[in-house]
Amino acid sequence: MKVLVADDDNTFRSLVTEVLSDAGYEVSAHENGRLAWESLQAEGAGLAVLDINMPEMDGIQLLGAIRTDERFKDMPVLLLTIRAFTEDQIQGYEKGADDYLTKPFDNDVLVARVKVLERRILGH
Repeated sequence: MKVLVADDDNTFRSLVTEVLSDAGYEVSAHENGRLAWESLQAEGAGLAVLDINMPEMDGIQLLGAIRTDERFKDMPVLLLTIRAFTEDQIQGYEKGADDYLTKPFDNDVLVARVKVLERRILGH
C-alpha cells in the first residue's frame, strides 16, 4: 500500500519514510502539503501521514482537501505533529483525522497505528 507522507522537517520526513518502508509500505514523501496534494491527485495513495505545521499548505488544509475530494474522502489520515495540545488534537479530529500521534514518537507505535488504520478503515 502507498502511504502519502507530508512533513517539512527533513529529519522527521526521512524517519517516517524509513520506518514505513521497512514495514513494507510504499512511501510518497513530500516537504509540504501542496506538493503532497499534487502527488496525491496524480498518483493516489491508500493512507496519509501528515504533519500539521507546514509551509504553503498545512496538514489541516491538506486534510480538508482530502475530505472534500470524492476520490480520497474515505482515505485514512494520521496527523503527526509536535503540537501536543488538546485543542490541536480536537481540531484535527474535527477536520476528519482518523488518528493523531505527537512527535517525538516511537517507531513501532507509528507502524502499529498505520496498521490499525489500514485494518480498521480499509478492511485489510
